[in-house]
Amino acid sequence: MLYLLFAPLADDFQIANLFRYITFRTGGALMTAMLIAFIFGQPMINWLRRKQGKGQPIRKEGIERHVIEKAGTPTMGGFLILLGVMVGTLLWADLTNQYVWIVIFVTAGFGIIGFIDDYLKVTKQNTAGFSGRLKLLGEFAIAFVAVYWATALARTTGMEAGLETSVAFPFFKDFVINLGPLFYAFGCIVIVGAGNAVNMTDGLDGLAIVPVMIAAATFGAIAYVVGRVDFAEYLQVHYTPGTGELLVFCGALLGAGLGFLWWNAPPAMIFMGDTGSLSLGGALGAIAIAVKHEIVLAIVGGLFVLEMVSVMVQVTSYKLFGKRVFRMAPIHHHFEKKGWAEPTIVIRFWIIAVILALIGLSTLKLR
Repeated sequence: MLYLLFAPLADDFQIANLFRYITFRTGGALMTAMLIAFIFGQPMINWLRRKQGKGQPIRKEGIERHVIEKAGTPTMGGFLILLGVMVGTLLWADLTNQYVWIVIFVTAGFGIIGFIDDYLKVTKQNTAGFSGRLKLLGEFAIAFVAVYWATALARTTGMEAGLETSVAFPFFKDFVINLGPLFYAFGCIVIVGAGNAVNMTDGLDGLAIVPVMIAAATFGAIAYVVGRVDFAEYLQVHYTPGTGELLVFCGALLGAGLGFLWWNAPPAMIFMGDTGSLSLGGALGAIAIAVKHEIVLAIVGGLFVLEMVSVMVQVTSYKLFGKRVFRMAPIHHHFEKKGWAEPTIVIRFWIIAVILALIGLSTLKLR
């Protein structure tokens, strides 16, 4: 909004020229989202405590100490993150940029699905939520609209012909595979998979939000690079016109995440719930589709992939052979069962997320 108000005045007022710079507006979005999370955090926690009563239900068959230590903690803290992200983005981004609206659409859509799931869990006081099939159906429907929208938009913005339905591979300059119509299915899997992978990771205080922030910062940098023809040519990556504006969204996500972490740091005063984890993961998947770095998302978000794979391996092994590979899945609970302290697991997983992000960023240069 501010961009549309002030950018046209840049020729007459020098200070208004700042709003033409994506980096300036990203800083503004970051600070705005962070302040919103700081200011509204405690009132929202108090309100959710009054409304939710017993808070988020804890699995009795899970970690024993969670039943005692985490019982009564309110959930749906994703509202706080989404509030910061949406206000920060709508205030500072160029709202004529359709890529921004694509990511907002996925974020809001997945957030609504997560809210319904959280609401049912809290009101029924069980961990089941609503039908997994309906949940996935809704996610895939939102993801399909986003992928179709992004590919249609790419054809009109000057992207290299055929790239909109192609998958580019990191560490290779020109190696791409054009999936054609199959790209829509692939894109849906990326977005839905990212949303649910982050959801699987959200099990300990601060465990999910920091890797999400790290991934957002990484993909903000990637969006800025691939959205500028000069940087894209220098680094020999595919130029994706218009996606640079997603840096503003990533800045808002980073700021909102920092503000939320203030309240989610151990011992957490609030959980993000599916409202936050699904929407944030979906947003990362949508950004990866827009900037044509889907494979890099699997590297940068490798921690989320590991969490999801651990669940898949556990379920498959138990159904086929009646044996469990891990003491408990997702894998962060496996380490809890082994006696690791919660802060140890969380901080070590953060370190892994940083390392994976650096590897992901290195793909921009190593070609």
